[in-house]
Amino acid sequence: MPKPRAVVIGSGIGGLTAAVALHQSGWQVTVLERAESLEPVGAGIGLAPNAQRALDVIGLGDEIRELAAWQGDGGMRNPGGRWLSRTNSAAAAERFGGPLVLVHRATLIDRIASRLPAAAVRTGSPGQLADPGATAGRPARVATPDGEIEADLVIGADGINSGVRRTLFPDHPGPAYAGFTTWRVVVPAPDRPFEPHETWGPGTLWGTQPLKDGRIYAYAAAVAPAGARADDEKAELLRRFGGWHDPIPGIIAAVEPGQVLRNDVHHLIDPLPSFHRGRTVLLGDAAHAMAPNLGQGGNQAIEDGIVLAHHAAPGGDLGAGLAAYSAQRLPRTTDIVRKAAKVARLMSLTSTPAVLVRETLISAVSRLGPGIVLRTFDGIADWQPPQRTYAAGAQDVHDVRH
Repeated sequence: MPKPRAVVIGSGIGGLTAAVALHQSGWQVTVLERAESLEPVGAGIGLAPNAQRALDVIGLGDEIRELAAWQGDGGMRNPGGRWLSRTNSAAAAERFGGPLVLVHRATLIDRIASRLPAAAVRTGSPGQLADPGATAGRPARVATPDGEIEADLVIGADGINSGVRRTLFPDHPGPAYAGFTTWRVVVPAPDRPFEPHETWGPGTLWGTQPLKDGRIYAYAAAVAPAGARADDEKAELLRRFGGWHDPIPGIIAAVEPGQVLRNDVHHLIDPLPSFHRGRTVLLGDAAHAMAPNLGQGGNQAIEDGIVLAHHAAPGGDLGAGLAAYSAQRLPRTTDIVRKAAKVARLMSLTSTPAVLVRETLISAVSRLGPGIVLRTFDGIADWQPPQRTYAAGAQDVHDVRH
């Protein structure tokens, strides 16, 4: 009996995770990517324990854990350098069953893609949903430059501006501007050691985090009009953050011209009615794009891919499986999108009185202990996949937590 065929439109983190999980469960998988290579757009990504446990299902979790670079203390500061809250890697690992791992997106993409057959990924091959397969007995169809592909399952993993989403839900308003822009850089580590930190100023944010390879992943955000750009983004970072505490000025100084990635933040603050229609399903940013303030965008895409493959086992009722996927993923991701938006609004405060109140509250909460600060991620970072894994403490098959 031939294997059922799945077509994944988009080769981002979520799409590739779904492709590997489906391949391992017995699907014939084709990944369509419009770009000429799998070189990802982006810099670093933080993988929380929930994503690491999801990656355990496809045999990748321990590889990722080995890349953990954060050891010891860290926390939140103000631009002058005063610590507003403190936590440490051990407390986070104890609470959620693993460390936070910062990796370069290129490293993660390469590790996931290496678990697919070489012919499974077609670069330079954009895909457009021609028929979602909503009619009983009919396959879904995807249009490509080389002709149409019929599939038992189509996965829209084509990002925040998803064409698949627009085809499935043409009346949905789509992504909305979250009110701020972001910058990301990867640079060599400074000579002087530092403790990982996220620093909040009036309507601004800066984060400095170590990577395992010795480089530094830094990110920044600021309230700004949509579409605003500077002729020289490094100079813009110096203007906004050059007077902040060490090591921020040195990090900016180490940036090479043209290295700065800048993107406005959009999110799907209005949830979709469903994540599927017919034989077609959405995941990742196509389904639930969120502000980056909880660091969960890529993590939730990885969860999506694993849960989708669990419910789309060959030989089962695909319609029921996709309905179960939507029923489990939509409430969870909607809640995280809203939580991320709340943190984004807190970060976006610009008036001096509001910023002082924010700093006072953060400091007061921090004095109650690192567990209070980490509580923000309860119900997020402690998620367990539906399959048995080799992750520490996962002795039994767990139900997916909503």
